[in-house]
Amino acid sequence: MMRGKFPPVRVLLLVAGCVLVSACAGTSHTTYAVKDGQGNQEGGGYKIGKPYQIGGVWYYPAEDYSYEETGIASWYGPDFHGKFTANGEVFDQNDVTAAHRTLPLPSFVRVTNLDNGRSLVVRVNDRGPFAHSRIIDLSRRSAQLLGIEQQGTARVKVEIMAEESKALAMRLKSKSEEGQVAAAPRETVQAETLPAPGSSEQAKPIVNTAPAPRPQVTPPDAQQLASQPVKVVAVKSTQMYIQAGAFSRFDNANRMSAALSGMGKTTITQVATKAGTMFRVRLGPLTNLDAADAMLEKVIASGYPEAKIVVD
Repeated sequence: MMRGKFPPVRVLLLVAGCVLVSACAGTSHTTYAVKDGQGNQEGGGYKIGKPYQIGGVWYYPAEDYSYEETGIASWYGPDFHGKFTANGEVFDQNDVTAAHRTLPLPSFVRVTNLDNGRSLVVRVNDRGPFAHSRIIDLSRRSAQLLGIEQQGTARVKVEIMAEESKALAMRLKSKSEEGQVAAAPRETVQAETLPAPGSSEQAKPIVNTAPAPRPQVTPPDAQQLASQPVKVVAVKSTQMYIQAGAFSRFDNANRMSAALSGMGKTTITQVATKAGTMFRVRLGPLTNLDAADAMLEKVIASGYPEAKIVVD
């Protein structure tokens, strides 16, 4: 398991769909039963999954090919080595993989360590972490390559690799549909523009061709991920905040800000998104991760389960 105050809380969903939950006395997290795995990545399938609730917080898995988020990463390893992942693969702590709460399984993300600038493409094949203050759980090897293993956590940016993830999803879906009747092939449609009656002009053929195919993207395999060079980007100063919520209406953000003002300094920032203008309610900045963890738990306990740590 990772080192640090908050070890990653993991859930490995069984292929049979049976998850055994038991409370851990003296701790603030929940443990989940897992099964020993026998197989490899090819034994897994494509999975999104239904909404689920852990520790009073709802998570909504979805195909989100515009996903981008900053927050805190953790890692997991020996205790789950050889167990089934949520999509039926087998977790190998020495593979370049990770767990995420809502992204499709499997998919690819680029994880950038904002503390040291290291950046790596990682295969997401499991669900987790379920500590409120973490956004991704890296395999031990991923953590080593990103320089996270020793301290246990790091400030990170996580971005989905959209084209690679779509290509992998298509391949796995096609594999699961083998044996089904293929759709009828589409043929090129030809038409003619006819001249006006009595005109000496000849008919002009018009060929409606299919759009040019998009360049093929080949998703990387385990060996390619393991041998990829670790990129290094410039390191910028960052700060941590608790984002309690984001609203399309300022008055809603203002009410939340007033309700949380007793916990610390609150700010409302306006940001343009694909969904339109949003007003974000944040507390902070916070000086260290321990303070951020404690503040986040207070905000969630106050009735704001969607609160999270963000890094700017």
